[in-house]
Amino acid sequence: MDDIDAWVWWLIGAAGLGIPLVVTAMPEFGMLAVGAVAGAVTAGIGGGVVLQVVVFTAVSVALIAVVRPIAARHRTQRPQLATGIDALRGRQAVVLERVDGSGGRIKLAGEIWSARSLDTDRAYDVGQEVDVVDIEGATAIIM
Repeated sequence: MDDIDAWVWWLIGAAGLGIPLVVTAMPEFGMLAVGAVAGAVTAGIGGGVVLQVVVFTAVSVALIAVVRPIAARHRTQRPQLATGIDALRGRQAVVLERVDGSGGRIKLAGEIWSARSLDTDRAYDVGQEVDVVDIEGATAIIM
């Protein structure tokens, strides 16, 4: 065990931290792995054990402090290009057959959709423009 250089141990530690990164998809393990690689580089250029641990800690903490909030912000943002049913929410449609709480038909984005009123007491007549508030299966919920 004494024959192995310190930088090899740091690389083994980085690989060890990469395994839970892949298994759990927690990016913090990746940031710690990058810190371990920085410790390996420090050991490779002749830095002492204390310096290696300081570099590992500094790089890991810096990455977690900087990258994690950016990643969290991107995770909570909605995609700028809406596709599928997300692209249909909020669009306007034209009533083709009277729509009430039990059903009807609308023309939405050039296609004919079954629809029902969000407010079950409200009815929409043919030719009226309505707003699509949600899609449930193949039925547009309008108001």
